[in-house]
Amino acid sequence: MIAHSLAQLLHITPPAPPHDFAAFWQTRYQQALTVQPHPRLSHSGTHRAFEIYDLHYTSTNAFNIGGWLLIPRHTPVTRGAVIGHGYGGRDAPDVNLPLPSGTACLFPCFRGLSRSQRPPISNQPHYHVLHDLDKKDQYILGCCVEDLWLAVSALLSLYPATQQHLAYLGMSFGGGIGALALPWDSRIQRAHFNVPTFGHHPLRMTQPTWGSAAAIQTFHRQHPQLHVLDTLAYYDAAIAAQFIRVPTHIAAALVDPIVTPPGQFAIYNALTGTKQLFLLEQGHADYPHRAAQELALWLELQEFFAPL
Repeated sequence: MIAHSLAQLLHITPPAPPHDFAAFWQTRYQQALTVQPHPRLSHSGTHRAFEIYDLHYTSTNAFNIGGWLLIPRHTPVTRGAVIGHGYGGRDAPDVNLPLPSGTACLFPCFRGLSRSQRPPISNQPHYHVLHDLDKKDQYILGCCVEDLWLAVSALLSLYPATQQHLAYLGMSFGGGIGALALPWDSRIQRAHFNVPTFGHHPLRMTQPTWGSAAAIQTFHRQHPQLHVLDTLAYYDAAIAAQFIRVPTHIAAALVDPIVTPPGQFAIYNALTGTKQLFLLEQGHADYPHRAAQELALWLELQEFFAPL
C-alpha cells in the first residue's frame, strides 16, 4: 500500500465530468421514478425496538430486490432511512443505527448480491464489478443506483409521512453507490458514506489494492480496446459528489487495503455543500483503536442525523 499524508489526501481534486454527465443521470432518475416498486412484506422477527420484516420490491428492468424493513415498535414512523451494504453483501439488518426514534429502516440488497442474487450476475465482488462494464447504459453500478432510488420509492409508498425526512447510509460499495445516486434524488435529505468506493477512477487504476478496483485494473490491461475508463467516467463517485447539495457526512480512512484512500478523499473533497469528515485510522481492517473509533463515529452520526 502507498502511504499518504492527510495533507496530501485533502488536496486531491476530482476528475472533470463528461459533458453529458448530469443529463445521463437525470434521465435515468426520471425513468426510475416511473417504476412502481410494489413492496411486499412478511413479518420475520421482533427486536426490542423494532418489528422486522422480510422485504421484496420491484426495481428497474422488473428486477426483484430482496432485503429487510425495520419498523419502530413504540413510536409512529415519522422518518425513514435506506441503508446500503458493502461488497460482501448483507446477511441481516443492523438494529443499532445512529438514527432518531421513529425511523423506519429499509435495507436493500443491491442486484446480484445477497438476497437479490440472480444469474448471470455474479455475487462475487471481483466479477460483479465487471458485469456489463463494456456497456455504458447497462453497467451494473448504474442498475444498483436505480435499486437505491426504488428503495426510496418503496419506503415512501409504505410510509408517506417520511417524505422530507429521509436519510441514506452506505459503507464501502454502498457508499459509492450512494454518492452516485444522491445528487439526482431530492427525496433524500442527509447522507453518510463510510469508506466509500468508486471515487476518482483514473487514480484508482494506479493504486495497489485488494478490492474490486484490482479486478477492473486487470480487465483494463487485458482489454484495452474496450476503453473502460470512458464508461467509468460516468460511474465516478468523486465526479458525482460535485453535484451533491444536501448535508453529507463521510468517514474516510488514512490506510485501507480494499478501497484506496485517495479515492475516498476525492469524494469528500469534491463535496461543495455542507459536509463533515470523520477520520479513520484504517478501513476494512482491525486495529487497536477500532472499537473506540467506531463508538466515536456512532455518536457523531447520532448528532448529524438528529435534525432528520
